[in-house]
Amino acid sequence: MSRRQVVTYMGIFMKKTLTAAERVAIARHPGRPDITDYIEALFTDFFEMKGDRLGREDGAILGGVARYRGRAVTVIGTRKGKTLEEKLRCNFGMPGPEGYRKALRLMRQAEKFGRPILTFIDTAGAYPGLEAEEKGQGEAIARNLMEMSRLKVPIIAVITGEGNSGGALALGVADRVLMLENSVYAILSPEGFSSILWKDAAQRDRACELMKLTAQDLKKQRVVDEVIDEPEGGAHLAPAIATAQVDAAINRHLTQLCKERGSRLVEMRYRKFRGMGKKHEGN
Repeated sequence: MSRRQVVTYMGIFMKKTLTAAERVAIARHPGRPDITDYIEALFTDFFEMKGDRLGREDGAILGGVARYRGRAVTVIGTRKGKTLEEKLRCNFGMPGPEGYRKALRLMRQAEKFGRPILTFIDTAGAYPGLEAEEKGQGEAIARNLMEMSRLKVPIIAVITGEGNSGGALALGVADRVLMLENSVYAILSPEGFSSILWKDAAQRDRACELMKLTAQDLKKQRVVDEVIDEPEGGAHLAPAIATAQVDAAINRHLTQLCKERGSRLVEMRYRKFRGMGKKHEGN
């Protein structure tokens, strides 16, 4: 990172109130804890499971079984990679249809064995390339949405960085959707939004405000259930504190959800998502 970038980030960190564009910058910071960090910090006995049993292994989705506070769970998340070699292998965190089919395979397995599902979302979106579309990218995402809506096990989704488009939503149909304080969740990137609306990607800061993509905005709109506090300046400045905050939130919600019967979970999840966008009394 250049000296100018460091000064810019430090200027952001020292502010008490951040703009939406500044939160996007923090959400994209390469040092934020990712799926591998959360697995290492929060879970034991993690066993990675690969492949969609149809095509190939997609490194952009990491998933497997583990123990969370002694409870068997299934963990799935988008993976961007840390080094250049890892990023290339993970396609910079943009999954193809094979990745979403792998995720669905693990979720169905979780339901079969009664394991809660925990997903971690940090992606610029699903890979939009021609090859992915030819192999059924849209169908794979749509099938995940449908299947997740009726799984009879608890599902908790945590948006840890950037959650864009159907690529994020394919792991986000959950009983509880949690967002870190400086994460964002939107229909597409601000650059894409401004390119479509104003034919100018340089209008990204204006788009950030208009899109209402911050955790605070989405909590007000009841799209997410909880905003998880981050250390001042962002999760990347104190990863241990950030992961502890995520741990506390997951444990609290999972304890509540595990008391519900499977059919009740499906009913509540359905009502939760059908109720989004409706006006509520007092709003």
